Parts: sequence; C-alpha cells; structure tokens
Amino acid sequence: MTDIRPSWSLPSPPHPYASPGPRATVRRVTIRTRLGRIPWQAFVVAATAALLAVLLPPGGTAQAAPEGPRAAAPGGPRAAVPGESRPVYSYDRAIRESVWVDTKLDGDSDGRTDRVAVDIVRPRGPAEQGRRIPVIMDASPYYSCCGRGNESQKKTYDADGRPVQFPLFYDNYFVPRGYATVLVDLAGTNRSDGCVDVGGRSDVQSAKAVVDWLAGRARAYDAPTGGKRVIAGWSNGRTGMIGKSYDGTVANGVAATGVPNLRTIVPIGAISSWYDYYFSQGAPLYDSGPEWLSDHVESPAARTRCAAVQKELVDGAPRSGDRTGLWDARDYVKDAHKVKASVFVVHGMQDLNVRTKHFGQWWDALAKHGVERKIWLSQTGHVDPFDFRRADWVPTLHRWFDHYLLGYENGIDRAPMADVERAPGKWSTDRVWPAAGTAVRTTLRPGKGEQPGVGVLGTRPAPSGATETFTDDPKLSETDWAAHADEPTAAKVAFSTAPLAAPLRLSGAGQVTVTATPSTGTAHLSAVLADLGPAAIRDYTGPGEGIVTLDRRTCWGASRDGDSACYKETAADTAKVQQTVLSRGWADLGTYADPDKGRRLTPGKPYTITLDLAATDHVVPAGHRLALIVGGTDAGLIDPPSTRPTLTLDLSRTKAELPLTGAAHALSGEPRAPRTGAGPLDGLEAPRPGRPVPAAR
Repeated sequence: MTDIRPSWSLPSPPHPYASPGPRATVRRVTIRTRLGRIPWQAFVVAATAALLAVLLPPGGTAQAAPEGPRAAAPGGPRAAVPGESRPVYSYDRAIRESVWVDTKLDGDSDGRTDRVAVDIVRPRGPAEQGRRIPVIMDASPYYSCCGRGNESQKKTYDADGRPVQFPLFYDNYFVPRGYATVLVDLAGTNRSDGCVDVGGRSDVQSAKAVVDWLAGRARAYDAPTGGKRVIAGWSNGRTGMIGKSYDGTVANGVAATGVPNLRTIVPIGAISSWYDYYFSQGAPLYDSGPEWLSDHVESPAARTRCAAVQKELVDGAPRSGDRTGLWDARDYVKDAHKVKASVFVVHGMQDLNVRTKHFGQWWDALAKHGVERKIWLSQTGHVDPFDFRRADWVPTLHRWFDHYLLGYENGIDRAPMADVERAPGKWSTDRVWPAAGTAVRTTLRPGKGEQPGVGVLGTRPAPSGATETFTDDPKLSETDWAAHADEPTAAKVAFSTAPLAAPLRLSGAGQVTVTATPSTGTAHLSAVLADLGPAAIRDYTGPGEGIVTLDRRTCWGASRDGDSACYKETAADTAKVQQTVLSRGWADLGTYADPDKGRRLTPGKPYTITLDLAATDHVVPAGHRLALIVGGTDAGLIDPPSTRPTLTLDLSRTKAELPLTGAAHALSGEPRAPRTGAGPLDGLEAPRPGRPVPAAR
C-alpha cells in the first residue's frame, strides 16, 4: 500500500479545523518533490509559511484553544499530518442526546407519521464556541437485535434513557477530532416507530430524513410522540454515512435519492439491489424472502403492528424468482445517476453473504456517471476492514472524512483508486479500477479433452457438434467441483488452460454464455472460475470468514465508562489450498428469454443463456491454470430446482468473456487437460447454507 503519511511533517495544529490551505498544500508538494535543489534558507521560509497556514483554519481566522491536553494518538504515536484533524476535544465532556426525527411516512398505518430514534454524541467545545460541525452517521436495524462489529456491540442507555454505549469506534475516534457521531435506528427497530420494509422506502427514508434534519429541512422532537421540537443548530449540514452490510446498504439507498448535503458514503459489504441479494437471474439464493429478515430485526412492538407490511413483502417477492415492482423499488443501481456523494467501497472478494456482484454493478454505474470513488477489495468474506486491516483502515478513513466533510486538501481524492489484497495481509495499489486494459474482454472457449467432462480452455472454438454432459447434484458445491476439476465426475464439467506462461489478472466482472439442453422442465446453472494451483489464502469458509479474533486489545480513540475505545485484535485465518474459486455466477435456465421472468423448459430443447460472473480482482500466477467449471446447483449458495436435470452443453456455442490483462503472454501454451487430479482442496470447507441476514458482525 502507498504510505499515506508525508515524507516530512510539521507540529500538529492546535485545532481540528486547522488546514494548510491551497497555497500551503502546493508549497508542501514542492518541498517533497524538489527538496534536493532548494537551499536550506528557502526550506525554512517555506516550512514557516506552511506552519503558519496550519495554525489557521481555511477561512484564515484563529480559533479558540483546545479543551484540555491532547490525547495520545490511537494505536500508538504517529507523526502529525498538516491539515489533519486532531483529538483536541474532551470525549468525557461530549454531549450525548437522543431525538426523534419525523420521516413523513406512516408505515404502520396508525394515523401518525413515523419517528425514528437518533442517538447523538458530539464535542461540547464547538457548541460552546457557537461553531457548527459535520456528522458521521450509521443507520442500522441491528442496534438492539444483533449488535454491530466483531464483538456484536449494542446501544446502551442509562436509567433516564440517555445513550451510553455507541457501538463501533467512530464516536471514540472522531468526536475528539471535531465530528458528531449519529446512530439511527431504522423504522421499526429499537426505539423507532414504523416498520422495516427491507431496503424499501421506509428504510431509506429513515436515514434520509435524518440527513434532511441535520441540514434544517426536517423536524425532530425530544420524545417518540409529542415533545418539543429540536433544531440541529450545531450541525453544518455536511453528513457522511458509513456502515457494513445492511447499514452500508442503507447508505447506498440514501445516496441514490440524490439528497443534498450527503457528502460521502462508505458502504462496506453492502447490497446495491435487493433482488440480487435474494436471487441470481431467477435462481433463489436463500430458502426464504425479505419477510424473514424484517421479522428478525424488528422490535417486539413493531411485529405486532406491521403485519400488513409483512404481507406486502411476501406477496411482492414470489419465490419464483420473477422480478416485480417490489424489487424495482429496492434497486439503487438504476438511480446511480442521482448520486452526489463520493463513495468509498469496501468489499470482501469471497463474501458469500452479500456477493460481489453488488459492489461490481454499483461501482460500474457510479463510474458511468462520474462519481468520485475509491475501493478496497480484501480476500475475506463478510468482514469489516477494521477487522482485517485496522492499522491502515483507521487513518485512511480519517483522511477520507477530513477531506469530504472538513474540506482538507490532504490529497486522498488524488491518491490511487484501489487497494487489493493479493495474499493474506499483502496488498497492491492501483491508480484506477478495474485494471487498465480490461474494458475489452478476452473471449475464452471450452473444448473437449481426453476424458469425459475434463476439457480444455483456450481461444479456439470447439467444432460443431462437440458436447459435454452433467447431472445436477444438489449435495455438491463449487468447492467439490474445483477440487476435482481434473477428474471426470457426474455433477460438473471443467475446462482448463495449459499452465500459464505469465501471470494472468482478472479485474472486474465477466460473463459466461452457454447453450444447454435440459432433460427436465426446470434447471439451474452455475458457472465458476477457479485458479488451479497451490496457494495460501484467507479461509473465507471458516467461522471468522478469513479472520481469527485474538484476546489482546488495542485502543482507537478515547474511552469513558460504558463506552470503550478498545477492541480485540484479529489476525488472518489462513488455509493452504490447491485450487481457489475466484468468481461465480448462477441462473435459472428458464430466464433464457427474459432475465426478469422465468419460463417452463421443454426437455430436449437447447437454450442459450448468459450468466453474469461476480466482480473480483485475482492474479493467476505463472504455472497455475485457469479453469471454467459449469454445473447445476452450487450447494450452499443457490437452491436446487424442482427436478434433477441432466444438461448437455453445446461447446461450440459456449464461451467466457473475461476482463483479463496479460492474456496474450499467459495463454501462449497449448491448452491440455491432465490425466490425473490435483488432490483434495486441503484446508477449505464447502460453503455453508445460511439464513438471509447480513451478518451482525
């Protein structure tokens, strides 16, 4: 990773709003790049000018002295960065309060508009000085049912109902630096009125109304019903939303409304289209619909008043996999053109809960509309970056919020766009993402090999009439398929390249088009890309999805009674494997003519369908082989069809179109399928079926 710290530093500013300003920023860059040519006297003059600029805020007016002594830097001492907010405000003296914001919706049909509970912690100093501050906001349904973070923290309150514990480190770290932290209970959860509608209007409006209130466009009160009106006079209106899983999904949804004053969002492992969370081109991903999730996160009181909303979720989300109006209303990708906020995406490339299609299609849509963006891709499953790269994540997030919420010109908007984990704890940095050269996809085609179901993968099309056959076995998964890619097995067909002459990088999302003839009236298809060769990877199928939690703790900010800034450390949970699945796609063959509606198949008739492969970034090393595997039910990841079909693939009409770099050199060898297998997939279990709940962790 590129070092985010400067090559030299000045003393830390006495105020979190101190900024070097545009001139100082230019001068500092000049010193860094041309230091060897500048006489020492000029260096002193420039450094002095920069120091004076650091001591002044962007407007040029000196600010009041900080409250008390400065706290030590979280995670250990760190050199001050010019233009970086510093922990100068007392966390003990911070103002903690709750308000209820009117959403202008009546989701539970009780004749009153719903109010959502909003818990706030903000530094006292700016309020006493009459100065307004920005907000970091996390809107969630999990604050009472499930908890947040690796330690499943929940909100807690004192005997008078005042908030005590704010889950996660955002308040501990950022409040002393001059930010407010705002945690919102989605409608129907914890202390909020209304009903959960799983990504719909109620969920999104729960958070959007708070953004509006912070900017003076909505009403709030000091009680769930009645009460006195509360004005957010302490807020400057600039809001950044952050959150993992459901929380990050809400951030995506709010950004897609185009609401003013939302300056940035940081979605972590977040959903971009709720249809794609429950289905993949008609193939069901879970054995239940959104009504289960709604019931799981709602407060006991909401369950008694939200039966009508539950029925709407059942009726509007048929298990047929057909796309309905309910899903259209929960598709944020189509509204990416409305997004005004910058977006910092974080996702695990082996996230089998919120699969990687979500970040891929959202990223592409944002790029199409010129949205400022940044991305981190890890080897983990559904894991927060605080738990897989903590020491880099906290200062990077700090710089991000300082730039987009405080206006510091700290260069993060001009920094490389992407960080990608290549091996456990080993990261690479890219100027742009997906990688340059992948806009034009490389077409690879399967061909027959020396054994049934074990073929070759190259650039030459198979001759007309070449076929391979497999029978759906809902007990087997992609893990089993990859482990036996070089062996004839009844449940899949596999095609692999020759050992690569050079590294081959897949960066982005691909597609696989197949022509298949089913033996029954229903069939599901899976397409999998695998790296065949030994590697050490994060064990994403393990209980921690790539991390193991340790007993020792480190502290990231200030603590007080009931709200500690100290969290358990983690380490990479690794496995040695012989094959690595790197991208996946699933579909109901019945959606061959219309991705939004399935049809009954005619046994013995060929159908052509294109499966979308989930976005990823993976380098297949020289000497390894790239494999395309096609099967039926991917156990643990999609549900089986109502029948157990045998499918015959027409190889001449089957192809993979992939965003590859280095293909011309890597694929120089003649594809050849080996006669013997590579052995079991050592150390990695099959994907485990799970309830459709974005993990609370």
